[in-house]
Amino acid sequence: MDRRALFGAAAAAPAVLAAPAIAQTQNPEVRWRLASSFPRTLDILYGGCENISRRVAELTHNRFQIRCFPAGEIVPALQTLDAVQSNSIEITQTAPYYFIGKEASFAFYTAIPWGLNVRQMTAWLHHGGGEALGTELFNDYNCFGIAAGDTGAQMGGWWRKEIKSVADLQGVKFRIGGLGGQVFAKVGVSPTQIAGGDIYPSLERGVIDAAEWVGPYDDEKLGFARVAPYYYTPGFWEGSSRNYFLINKPAWAALPDDYKAILKIACAEQVAAMSAHFDYANPAALRRLVASGTQLRAFPRDVLQALWNAAHEVYEEIGARDARFKKIWTNYKAFRDEQFSWFRVLETSYDNFVQQASARRS
Repeated sequence: MDRRALFGAAAAAPAVLAAPAIAQTQNPEVRWRLASSFPRTLDILYGGCENISRRVAELTHNRFQIRCFPAGEIVPALQTLDAVQSNSIEITQTAPYYFIGKEASFAFYTAIPWGLNVRQMTAWLHHGGGEALGTELFNDYNCFGIAAGDTGAQMGGWWRKEIKSVADLQGVKFRIGGLGGQVFAKVGVSPTQIAGGDIYPSLERGVIDAAEWVGPYDDEKLGFARVAPYYYTPGFWEGSSRNYFLINKPAWAALPDDYKAILKIACAEQVAAMSAHFDYANPAALRRLVASGTQLRAFPRDVLQALWNAAHEVYEEIGARDARFKKIWTNYKAFRDEQFSWFRVLETSYDNFVQQASARRS
C-alpha cells in the first residue's frame, strides 16, 4: 500500500470524527426577553441593558440573545420583578429599591441614604459580604441578581421653592425612590414613588412639588428645568445608585455555565462603563442647565444633619421588626463606617485640596 496514502487517510480521519463531537457539545441557542424599568430616551441608563445584550451576543457568537424592551412596552416600570417571578419574562433591568414594598432590604442593592459611593459599593458586594446577602434575598423572590450598572452619586432633585431650613420641608410632595422617602417623611415631607417617564407631567401639573431622578444629563433630557427652578445637591440618598439584572431563577439555572459567566462579565463591564459615561456627560449638562436659568443650590447643613439623624432612626426601626434588614444593615454599616474612615484619610483630603486649588486657579 502507498505509505503516503495511508498517512493521508489517517490525518483526515480525526476531522471526520470531530465534526459530530463538536455539534453534540455546542451550547444551545437561548432567546430571552428583558423588560427595563427605564425609558428608552435615557440612553445611558436604558442603554446599559442594550450594551450588555450586544456583548453577550458577541461573546456567544449570537447563540445567547437578550431582546430589550423599555419601561412600559411589555411590562410597567414598577412591575418588572413580578413579571420575572412569574416567568412572564426571563430578566429585568431595574433598580431593586423600587420593590421595598415587598421587602425593605431591596434598598441596599440600589442605594440607601448616606450610603456607599460607587467604588465602596463594589467593594462591599465583592469583598464585604454584600453579594452573598443579596443572593439570599433575591432567591426568596425566585430570581438571581447581577449588578449591571451604576449612575454614580446623584443630585438632590428639582424643587419649586428654596429649602433654607427643615421647616421649609413641611408638607412638600416629593417624588423620591427607595428608603429616602421614609427618611424625608420623618421631617414632614410627603413622599411618593413615580416611574421615571411619569415624573415630568406630575411635576408640571402640581401633583408633586419636587422630584429627584439621577443627575444633570438625564434630568436635562426629562425637562425638569422647565417646571421647577431650583436644583439641589447633594442627593445624599444615593451616593451611588446600582441597577441590577434580576433573572428568573429557573431560567438562570438552565443556562450553560459559560453563558452564565459571559453574562456576569458583560454586567461587570457595564457597572464601570455606565458610571464613567455619566461622569463624562454630567458636567456639560449642568453647565447648560445653569446657563439656561437653573438655580443651583446646596441643602443647608442643618437640613442635612436632620436627615442624617432621620435615616439612622429609620434603619433602627426597620431592623427592629425585620430580621433580614437588621442582618444586612449590621454588615453594611460596619463596612460603610470603615470605608468612610479610610476615605477621609486619603481620598477626601485629596479631592478637597485639588478641587479647591483648581477652582482658585480658574
